[in-house]
Amino acid sequence: MGLFDFLSDKGETKPVAPTTNPAGGNTDFFGTDKTADTTAGDTYTVVSGDSLSKIAKNHYGDASKWHQIYDANKSTIGSDPDKIEVGQVLTLPKA
Repeated sequence: MGLFDFLSDKGETKPVAPTTNPAGGNTDFFGTDKTADTTAGDTYTVVSGDSLSKIAKNHYGDASKWHQIYDANKSTIGSDPDKIEVGQVLTLPKA
């Protein structure tokens, strides 16, 4: 930006007014819906060699938190937490 960029023949102009949200203000600055479920956490797609404890160790830093992942994904995993399959998308709840 140079010195002459500040000179203008338009005179003083008003700053742009912020827009209002017609939806009632349920979004943040970036337009993210604040009413969305924020307790769900991230998702993770199972790859070859994974186990719930490995995923917990990488995501939470504690392998013993595999129960949290299993409890959140019982409908996807089934009754045996040792039988996760490559390609399954798991919900990783917030710690």
